[in-house]
Amino acid sequence: MMNKTIRIGTRDSQLALWQAHTVEKKLNDLGYKTEIVAVKSQGDIILDKPLYELGITGIFTKTLDIAMINGQIDIAVHSMKDVPTALPIGIVQAAVLERANTLDILVHKGNLDFLDGEGIIATGSLRRQAQWLNKYPNHKVVDLRGNVNTRMQKLQKSDWNGAVFAAAGLERINLKPSNYIDLNWMVPAPAQGAMVIVAMAKDDFCRDAVSELNDIETEVCTHIERQFLKTLEGGCTAPIGALAVFMEDDILFKGVLFSIDGKQKIEIEKTVPLQEWKKLGFISAQKILENGGTKLMTEIKNNLKK
Repeated sequence: MMNKTIRIGTRDSQLALWQAHTVEKKLNDLGYKTEIVAVKSQGDIILDKPLYELGITGIFTKTLDIAMINGQIDIAVHSMKDVPTALPIGIVQAAVLERANTLDILVHKGNLDFLDGEGIIATGSLRRQAQWLNKYPNHKVVDLRGNVNTRMQKLQKSDWNGAVFAAAGLERINLKPSNYIDLNWMVPAPAQGAMVIVAMAKDDFCRDAVSELNDIETEVCTHIERQFLKTLEGGCTAPIGALAVFMEDDILFKGVLFSIDGKQKIEIEKTVPLQEWKKLGFISAQKILENGGTKLMTEIKNNLKK
């Protein structure tokens, strides 16, 4: 069966292709044959069931989910933080690769004086916006979308003081400039810096092949963070940060929920023995909900509807 070619589905951005080629190389090194399939548009894909019935959500993952269900690709590689906490019916998480840098960074224009006064910062993430405004209430945050290359170009052409990026994405494609600072006070997105491979539940060959790439420590930490996110019921929209880290025989977890304007902040920090990891995200989220999080999540949802 080793002669089966594993078709690796990916979006066609530079970062997505880098991730797919990384997985391809790892599978090739294990003796598997592979082929990269870059999938672009979703408009012309016909399914006999509505997307919502299959549980397909996720703006960045939808196209590849459909391609996999339609049999055009065998596995898909994603930035794990883009993947909805509930996968579509029939698709499973097959492996989580060893995690890269989890930090957010500020890419600036060589002058940081604005940090002491007024400034304009760009980000398309509500989580980054809320945390920035919490720390710098005098600043203005503007929206910034697109893949990392597009966002970098927009920053250069703008009058903004800086923009917030995930360090891992820029490091992977060698786009990290010299003029940046680490935002180690900012709690990252759940699963930031991790790559995940998904496959069809019934495809034993691909699942077995890919399982050899799984990093157990990253799998555990991202599970905790995504469980926290799922329990708070935050999709990509609510300003939620989470990070779990192995500390010898313990796991340290930090979770946070902000209001969109950054004025309200509910946080939890918890250290538990390693063997108690399975419910850590859930228990931490419950604590946040009890401490005013339920009310805050309702306000956020109402704000986003406007």
